[in-house]
Amino acid sequence: MLALSRKMNESIMLGNDIEVTVLEIKGDQVKIGVKAPKTIPIYRRELYLQIRQSNKEAADGDIPVRAFEGLL
Repeated sequence: MLALSRKMNESIMLGNDIEVTVLEIKGDQVKIGVKAPKTIPIYRRELYLQIRQSNKEAADGDIPVRAFEGLL
């Protein structure tokens, strides 16, 4: 992992299209802003992991048949 130090209003670039800026620092919290093309999804890690798990369950067929009753 690359660790970078940034101050408020300073940025880092990820490739040519993504800019991450430190917007605010309050105690142990840091507010960041991300500028990226709309085609690039951006998620908080915990939400991303939930989406991945849901997709895996759907692909594995772990969804009970009852979940689809009444759809047709």
